[in-house]
Amino acid sequence: MIVEIFFYSALVVMIGAFFALLRVFFGPSVPDRVVGVDTLNTLIVAGMVLLGAAYDRTIYIDIAIVYALLSYIGTLAIARYLQGGLE
Repeated sequence: MIVEIFFYSALVVMIGAFFALLRVFFGPSVPDRVVGVDTLNTLIVAGMVLLGAAYDRTIYIDIAIVYALLSYIGTLAIARYLQGGLE
């Protein structure tokens, strides 16, 4: 039962990642692509948490937290650059 839950959860994350990749590749504007990359990063973090829960390893969750923090900082930097704040 637990294996099926992790399988279906991973399947939902992979489907979401597919749609996020479509947004990154075919986004009509740069902000749309940035949102796609941010969504993809969020789904990667969710996948790491699922992996950590499935294998009962806390190191995956720790890495996911650090990755989420770095992803957030990167998204803020890109958003500021797109507004013309970084020169």
